[in-house]
Amino acid sequence: VQLQACGGGLVQAGGSLRLSCAASGRTFNTMGWFRRAPGKEREFVARMWSRSSTYYAEYADSVKGRFSISRDNAKNTLNLQMNSLKPEDTAVYYCAARSSILPSGEYDYWGQGTQVTVSS
Repeated sequence: VQLQACGGGLVQAGGSLRLSCAASGRTFNTMGWFRRAPGKEREFVARMWSRSSTYYAEYADSVKGRFSISRDNAKNTLNLQMNSLKPEDTAVYYCAARSSILPSGEYDYWGQGTQVTVSS
């Protein structure tokens, strides 16, 4: 199983970036994005899970209204559209997946991370 994240880069404050995470080896019910800023602990950004053919999303308060998570099941990818970026969004972003069908709990698989830098 592999998670391959891409799409990071350098952008000015107020700009946008779109991250993608391609999963290979299996499909997952729950996938999410996390980030780690310099000198800080890793933090939750957003997650998406399905139940009875309906998809649900959850966001950290700090990104609500600016970030949007989505899935492309045909490509087995997870996307994160990031708009109105702020310098405090600067971090390494990681995609992750849970092996369990349940949406809550620890994540078992992690991608390698992609750097997002927002300049002021």
